[in-house]
Amino acid sequence: MALPVRTNFGHVSRFIRSLNCPKRSLCAGVSRENTDPPKGGRVFSGIQPTGVPHLGNYLGALENWVSLQHQYPSVLYSIVDLHSITQPQDPAQLRSNILDMAASLLACGVDPERAVLFQQSKVSEHAELAWILGCLTSMPRLRHLPQWKMKSKLKSNEGSVGLFTYPVLQAADILLYKSTHVPVGEDQVQHLELAQDLARIFNNRYGDVFPEPRALLSSTRKVKSLRDPSAKMSKSDPQSMATIAVTDSPDDIALKIRRAVTDFTSEVTFDPETRPGVSNLVTIHAAMARTGVEEAVSQARGLDTGAYKRLVAEAVIHRLTPIREEIQRLRVERAHLEAVLARGNSRAQELAAPVLGEVRQRVGFC
Repeated sequence: MALPVRTNFGHVSRFIRSLNCPKRSLCAGVSRENTDPPKGGRVFSGIQPTGVPHLGNYLGALENWVSLQHQYPSVLYSIVDLHSITQPQDPAQLRSNILDMAASLLACGVDPERAVLFQQSKVSEHAELAWILGCLTSMPRLRHLPQWKMKSKLKSNEGSVGLFTYPVLQAADILLYKSTHVPVGEDQVQHLELAQDLARIFNNRYGDVFPEPRALLSSTRKVKSLRDPSAKMSKSDPQSMATIAVTDSPDDIALKIRRAVTDFTSEVTFDPETRPGVSNLVTIHAAMARTGVEEAVSQARGLDTGAYKRLVAEAVIHRLTPIREEIQRLRVERAHLEAVLARGNSRAQELAAPVLGEVRQRVGFC
């Protein structure tokens, strides 16, 4: 869409100031040594602001995030609110969810002194780089990504343009910081491969700018729904007993695990193919007790599944209670959460702006 020829620059200036963005040159010259990630690498990952995380989020991603911030010299974790609007959102609820997610990440152990914790939409460079990369991406490439196939079918093949192109924004999120490592689950590997492909395409066309990010695959098994162990645990599950939120009370946790689907064999064994329900409980127990599957099964020796469920519930309650209490404390400290995100937004933009400046120069915008 063409912009009007006559522009009131006073209005533009006030608009820019309203975004709370520092004045900067979009095409400032940047030396490679100033924008390359530090020796040892840079980690990037993001999570959508869908309220508080559930047990699967915690074990599948957030526990690993806490570990990674101690292993790498540069780590960025983003609350990816731009991604969230591929589905309809109530604006007031979205604002609340962003702060709830910030509180949850801090309570789970993300340290804003070790990791840059920020809100994606506050760093406008994400959207601009996504447009540039989108111009290097073919439609057939995006159509073959598994999540588009799945989600567009759920919408009777009427998925939005945003849903179709969000893997390009995901690639921009990663490449904008010249990230070298990305923690992903197996279902996200193809999306990371798109980021790798786009790094190669850009570098081949415009000269080396982006490293090709490598996957950090989680060693944690997927947590399954407590009511349908053939599906993964999800906040969108219509069955309230299927998902454990990290803010669930001890009574709620015990009830959900007590009602978890198992089978008619009382002995506790680990066999995901033939006993998915019991095996899901073993996976949860082992992860929450920080032990191996074999040890978890050994601890269940002599217990029937009813008694074992009580053991699993105790392990989950023990780990989640301090997280739940910390989230409750942080939720009432809105100003503190906003300040943490504001500092993270500023730090993220300091890293993003020179990289986008370099990209703009290579593309020919300056």
